[in-house]
Amino acid sequence: MTTSIAIIGAGLGGLTLARVLHVHGIEATIYEAEASAQARGQGGLLDIHDYNGQLALKDAGLFDAFTGIILPGSEGQQVLDKNGTILLDQADKGDGGRPEVPRGELRRILLESLPPETIRWGHKLTAATALGDGRHQLVFANGATVTTDILVGADGAWSRVRPLLTAVKPAYAGTSFIETCQIDRAGRYKPASHPAGGVTLMAIAPGKGIIGHREDDGTVRVYAALTKPEAWLAEIDFSDRATALARIAAEFDGWSPALTALITGSEADPIPRAIHALPIGHRWDRATGVTLIGDAAHLMSPFAGEGANLALHDGAELGKAIVAHAGNIEAAIAAYESPMFSRSAAFAAESDRNLKLFFADNAPHSVVELFTNYRPVEAA
Repeated sequence: MTTSIAIIGAGLGGLTLARVLHVHGIEATIYEAEASAQARGQGGLLDIHDYNGQLALKDAGLFDAFTGIILPGSEGQQVLDKNGTILLDQADKGDGGRPEVPRGELRRILLESLPPETIRWGHKLTAATALGDGRHQLVFANGATVTTDILVGADGAWSRVRPLLTAVKPAYAGTSFIETCQIDRAGRYKPASHPAGGVTLMAIAPGKGIIGHREDDGTVRVYAALTKPEAWLAEIDFSDRATALARIAAEFDGWSPALTALITGSEADPIPRAIHALPIGHRWDRATGVTLIGDAAHLMSPFAGEGANLALHDGAELGKAIVAHAGNIEAAIAAYESPMFSRSAAFAAESDRNLKLFFADNAPHSVVELFTNYRPVEAA
């Protein structure tokens, strides 16, 4: 089978690219490894920024739908020490600059904006081979084979498309998250009586932290952050919930019980999330007929909150470049890649700096200073 534009991955970036193209009458096909949109949960909240993510949603004609899923007041944040003492309490500014939305709802809006046949579910890419003249052959685990004129890797951290452009692989950033979740079935976790309140909570100490937020249904999602070797994480049996939670909580010995209860009280199996990143300023030489967006292009730590925003922005910018350079795909990709390399490098540097500040020897005071003096990269 032959398709003109193949997008690998139905994440936020791939969906935005397909949507912008669709708005302009250009059809693309997304190939997604998961069996359906409901195959797994989509995680917690995302803050969508007015200088990149929101612009992409406007380009996609979905900004009004986006404003309908914003959680009022959720942009507030607190920084605590390990005793639970609040060192910084910033209320939601209410200016729409970085509002929080549920990731799953944002993805739903994008999915519903596309014709159902746009996405081929259950297509896990196993091989991508250059055929010459910009064309590529794609082989999927289900046995399907596709030839495409334009290939876009929107397939995340461990992209199968990236090796067509670069041999560079993500490296462990030195910190891991362990995700836990307390499911609020009966309204137990009231903002006034629970450590995760109605804001993003960050309890930080050198080398570790407990970061949590409340979701739209009141559920509390928590990430225990630990600066540990990657091998340390691999030694834990996460299929044994009680033992794994106790092992993680032991790293926070001496902390406020109200904070450690956010770990031990998890009602879901803990999920390890080792943080990896591509080198700051990572780029590749132009290769005919193929490019990358989102984490596939510039994976970075989550400590600037830019990953999802850049994926949205990349998708929209590539889509607009294809429209603007109709009939000249190489000019379109070149027009997209050059500014993408520059903006992603700036945010990757910010993410790396923030990761180091979060768990520095003077944490949590380093985090208080970071937020007190914060200026977005775009506004600097």
